[in-house]
Parts: sequence; structure tokens; C-alpha cells
Amino acid sequence: MPYPHVDAKVNESQHLLARVLKELRTELELPGHFTPSVLAEAEKAIAQQRLPERDLTGLDFITIDPPGSTDLDQAMYLERDGSGYKVWYAIADVPSFIEPGGELDEATRRRGQTIYAPDGRIPLHPEAISEDAGSLLPDRDRSAFVWEFALDGGANVAQVALFRAVVRSRAQLTYEEVQQDIDSGTAPEYLELLKEIGCKRQALELQRGGASLKLPEEEIAHDGRHYFIVARPALPVEDWNAQISLMTGMAAARIMLDGNIGILRTMPAPDAESEAKFRRQTKALGHPWPQDIAYGEYLRGLDTAEPKQLALMNAAASLFRGAGYTPFDGGPPEEQLQAAIAAPYAHTTAPLRRLVDRFVLLICEALVAGNEVPDWVREALPVLPELMAASDQLASRLERASLDAVEAALLSHRVGEEFDAVVISARQNNHGNGTNSNGNGRREAVPHGTIQLSAPAVTARCDGELEPGTSIRARLVEADIAKRSVRFELVTVHS
Repeated sequence: MPYPHVDAKVNESQHLLARVLKELRTELELPGHFTPSVLAEAEKAIAQQRLPERDLTGLDFITIDPPGSTDLDQAMYLERDGSGYKVWYAIADVPSFIEPGGELDEATRRRGQTIYAPDGRIPLHPEAISEDAGSLLPDRDRSAFVWEFALDGGANVAQVALFRAVVRSRAQLTYEEVQQDIDSGTAPEYLELLKEIGCKRQALELQRGGASLKLPEEEIAHDGRHYFIVARPALPVEDWNAQISLMTGMAAARIMLDGNIGILRTMPAPDAESEAKFRRQTKALGHPWPQDIAYGEYLRGLDTAEPKQLALMNAAASLFRGAGYTPFDGGPPEEQLQAAIAAPYAHTTAPLRRLVDRFVLLICEALVAGNEVPDWVREALPVLPELMAASDQLASRLERASLDAVEAALLSHRVGEEFDAVVISARQNNHGNGTNSNGNGRREAVPHGTIQLSAPAVTARCDGELEPGTSIRARLVEADIAKRSVRFELVTVHS
């Protein structure tokens, strides 16, 4: 039966939430609309773009993205080649729209990346480029950087080429559609090849010691009236698709290292102390990490549907820290490895949405062709890490603040209720945050941790003596939308 007082509270909280999310744009100083002169420059570039002479429109490229995507960076075509494979991976030709040193160039450097806000994305490029002329939309001729890979029977890269060509996507597919087709046995050969190649690339990742976190994704959705959070595990096809992108990034890194100029995405390996701590956690949670099992293989074996293993997957994130960008010119850098991938790696497959990829594509194109890297690209290398770090931090702050606000709104009318949850982390805070007064004016640390509710999909702070991996009953004591604050307290631990 309907509960008018509850519906009224929900509607009121949604109105407040919409205001808070809008205010985040001001609070975080997010970029606004492009200036008229930047938009005019973009339109002029679109009108003057010349398509490459090389024509690959005879190949049946397809794109695979989340539903509703319009900024399509990548398209692929796969075929069997004897005992091996051929992979054509087309990347949007963003550089063909950007005049070096122009207003659009400067605007994209200030933005750094496309930022996804709950009330609408803030694009890196004007929509006329990112969602139309530069996007690899179906049934349209588009200029693209095409990576051509020859793979052996084990999906190892035997040869790689890079050139610009005209491509035409035949279909815009979603991950869910592709997964359903593959699972039902009705998928065309090129999708079966994606699975075949993807699985073999996963095996190669394990062999070289790479690892992937398989945490459920949290996304903020809107149904026209209400914001809510959707949490879902990644589909297998998403990893197979990611393996093609990873292969391309590794190829780009190798080209730049051999050419002694470029910019890598690097991350140090976990230190001995962090690794030892994680091993202790795996033992304490009843799923020890054997010494003879590689880190990546251990993570792939975790089942995040099981509470203790979900807690371990969250704990594993502590080992994936320190990622950054490392430019070099004149010789290879001392730091080359992206530890989670266990190989040198570069961002090169998302130029519509990430600034650095545009420069990597141009560097690789020049090196493969035996040409000089343009001076303006070389001059940009030292400043790119700072630009990307600033945009990464901004995107991270927006994501966290938005999730906090939406979580508070989802729960604002349920203060005092109890929920089933899983403890995913726990710690004693000794630094002044999360403290209570002991009655004498002195502040004492409050034991607390982070819990994941069974429903709704909310991750939040919980006060109490907690053990990671345990299932608990928690009471909601605060859900403040304006403060973007949600807090629970421990009630009982399930046996």
C-alpha cells in the first residue's frame, strides 16, 4: 500500500539532492561550457577535416560500450589468420580536429579528461567532436588511428602496425548484448573470437604476473525522477574487451621505449610491508594466499559474492597505489613498469575522453613511420603528468562527493532502521577524525570501519568493533544530504 508521508520525504530528499549535486559544480570549480570561440574553432576543424587516403571501410568494425554511449573511442575487427589471429583496433582520430596551440588545444589541456557527473557529463571536447564528428558511430565514415596486430595461436603479439585510415562501424553493441549472444551460442564469429583472444590474453596476463581487481561497479543512475545507485559485477566480456585495449597500450609503450620518447602510465610494485600485510589479511579471513600462486591468479580466484572474499578484494586495492605518468625524451626512463599490468604500458585508446592519449597516438604514429615527433608534442611531455594528475584528482573528488550525496539521499528517510551488511574494512582511527568526547572535553578515537549494505547498494562508515569479512546488523544513525554524510553503528554480528 502507498505511504504518502514516506513518498513526500523521498521527493523532498531528491529535490535537495539535485540541488547539492548542482552545487558540486561550483564547489569543485568544474569546467563550464566551452566559449563561443572554442566552439567555432571546433566547427571549423570539422568542416576542414580531410579523411585519410587508406580505406578500411570494407572491414566490419564494431563498437562495444555501455548502453547510451555516444563518445565512442574504439572500434574493432577480428578474424582468424591460420593458427593465429588478426586484430584491427581503430581509435578515434582526435588530433585531426585540434590545432596545436589553438584555443581548443588550450581548453582541452585545462580539462584533462571527460568528467562524468550525475547530472550530466563535462566533456573534454565540444560535443560536435566527442559525440559526432570524432566518435566512431555506426554507419559513418570516420578517420581513425588503426592498430593492426598479428597474433600467434597463443594470442602473443607477433607484429604490430599503426596508420591512419577511414573506417566505418557496422554496429554499436552493448556489453550486455554481446555477453548474452556469447552465452547463448548465437554470437557471430567475430564475437566468439573476442572471447577466444580475450581468454588467451588473460592467461598471458597471469603468466607475466599481472592482476585485475574485480570489484563490483557502483554507478549513479537517474530514471527521470530519482537518483539511485546501481552496483553490478563486471561481465566477462568487459575483461575480454579490456584485454584488447591493454594489448594496444603495451604496444604503444614498447614503440615509445624503442624510440626513446613518450609518456608511460606507471605504477610501482607493492612494497614488502604492504604485501606482507595483505598476506596476513588473507590468512585472517580464511582464504590464504599461497606462496606459489601469483598475485593476479589469486585475485581472479576470489568470489566477491562471498563476504570475506569481497573484503579481501577491497583490501587488495591497497596494493594498487602510486599510479602516475612518466614522460621521457632522449632515453628510456628509470621507471617503466605498470605493476598491475606487469609490463610497460601507455594510455592510447581513449583520446575523446582523456588528454594524454592524443599525444601518445601522435608519438607512436611518428615513430612507426620513421618521422620526427612534432616539436609541439615533445614540448608538451613535461607538463602532461601535472595536467592529468589534476584532472584525475578532480574526477575522483566529484565521484566520491556524488556517491556520498546520493547514498545519503537514498537513506535520509530511514534513520533509526537496521540493515544487513558486510564489513569490507576496519581500522582504529588515531588521527582526530571520527572521534567522540569522553565527557571531560578530551577526544577519544572511535573504532570504525566501512560496510557494504545488502540493499540498497550503499558503502558507508560504521562505528563499532568490526572485523573485515563478517556479516553484521547495523543501525543507521545519520544520513545528511547537505553534509554528504552517512553513518551507521554496529548492532550485532551474525554467527
